[in-house]
Amino acid sequence: MTDSASAEVRHRYVIVGGGPAGLQLSYYLQQAGADYLTLERAPEPAEFFRRFPRHRKLISLNKVHSVSDDPEIRLRWDWNSLLQEPAELPFADYSREYFPHADDLVRYLADFSRHHKLNVRYDTGVQRIDRLADGFAVHTADGTIEADCLVVATGWGRPNVPDVPGIEHAVGYEAMSTDPADYADHRVLILGKGNSAFETASALLSHAAMIHLASPRPLRLAWNTKHPGDVRGHHGAVLDSYQFKTLHSVLDCVIDEIRPVGDRFEVRLTYSHADGETAVMEYESVLRCTGFAMDTSLFGDGCRPRMTPNGRMPVTRPDWQSADVDGLYFAGTLAQDRDFKKASSAFIDGFRYNLRTLTRLLRERYEDVPLPYEQLTADAEALAGAVLDRVNWSSALWTQFEFLVDALVVDPATGQVRHYHDLPEDYAVARFGDEPHLYTFGLRWGRDDYGDVFAIERHPQPDRAAESAFIHPVVRRYRDGVLVEELHLLEDLLAEWRREDRHVRPLQEFFARDLVADQHLG
Repeated sequence: MTDSASAEVRHRYVIVGGGPAGLQLSYYLQQAGADYLTLERAPEPAEFFRRFPRHRKLISLNKVHSVSDDPEIRLRWDWNSLLQEPAELPFADYSREYFPHADDLVRYLADFSRHHKLNVRYDTGVQRIDRLADGFAVHTADGTIEADCLVVATGWGRPNVPDVPGIEHAVGYEAMSTDPADYADHRVLILGKGNSAFETASALLSHAAMIHLASPRPLRLAWNTKHPGDVRGHHGAVLDSYQFKTLHSVLDCVIDEIRPVGDRFEVRLTYSHADGETAVMEYESVLRCTGFAMDTSLFGDGCRPRMTPNGRMPVTRPDWQSADVDGLYFAGTLAQDRDFKKASSAFIDGFRYNLRTLTRLLRERYEDVPLPYEQLTADAEALAGAVLDRVNWSSALWTQFEFLVDALVVDPATGQVRHYHDLPEDYAVARFGDEPHLYTFGLRWGRDDYGDVFAIERHPQPDRAAESAFIHPVVRRYRDGVLVEELHLLEDLLAEWRREDRHVRPLQEFFARDLVADQHLG
């Protein structure tokens, strides 16, 4: 425990990290008039994006031109802007490129912080975090700051280094040369098959003699998984090269050992799908592109959070709070374990909405501000209208598909409905689990194995909407925390769910049947 009297000052909320997540949460707390302080070790925000990605092209889309003039709908395809009202600083003012340069995001985030006069203390590195009986002590070189609530938004803090004999001979993504000429005529092994690996391979295609990308598991393509963090289509040249026998290859294998031999490396590997076949390959360059992990060295023994099995990120509860440290929350890319490889909580376009919701949850807990909701009547037409209005407009439900939902809590005694916006579905079910009549609704993809995702057989009949492959609305009914009914609405090419026969009438009929069937309301 830390002596409270030694603290320089105390705040209700202390945020550690001045990247996009820290700035977004700072904005919302400031708009709410909350007592907060954000600490950033660097002299300016967005330290991570000043170094990464190494080849400086982001994979976050910047779709400047849209068929809609509605700012909310346009955010569906603007993956870099932070949320603000009014939208005075859209990222589109900083770049018109579909895949923008990382330096443009750095400029944008610095301007966002200055424009909103956020309470960020730069050049303030956190040395250690200790648990107090009534909060946390955050130690810096300039003194100790106490917090009722601590939110860690530091992003990735260290490379993720796999346990491979000889891995120390590989050059890390964070340290490798980005000059393709340095790899001219080299046989290059890239450890990893994520976007950083493909980014690196794409840069070397016209210089390296041979490029192998290797990891034990098969390649995950974003157009199959619908997850934006999986390998994106603009790296298709590497896959082309693989399929057209240019010596560039994508290998599913375990690296058994990396051994330096003279001016090259001898790599022993075992293929994953070849009846245990082994091989010994020679390379002039071995590059480690295996991602990043959270740095937990800041935490004292009393508040070190439990980590996921891969050790890369903390385990969180449905409210983004540490699974085992009360009052410790995570924001941004660190808070993605509950929708890992599904929605977009790892990215700005996803966590900006999570943080809007987190602000409401924090204010409810620490400031006794009730979680806001709208009130509706338990009428089929009214409920159907509310659902369709939200799914046709909300960028939060669009971007955070299969994670954030709206909740409709029906009060059987009064016939009134409380409508909550943008809650994690597991949080909504846990919070309202003792309610006899709870609906959640949001957007989902079809998750069947369609084989060729560019040749899917479609069945555009309302009674077969559950077979929709594209993103589409789904309403779920829970009774006492148990899922008892589910309705899918048909997909639509332009994501406009307003057709009387396909969307409006099926939804109204669903609510009418369900409300009447409920013994308390019928």
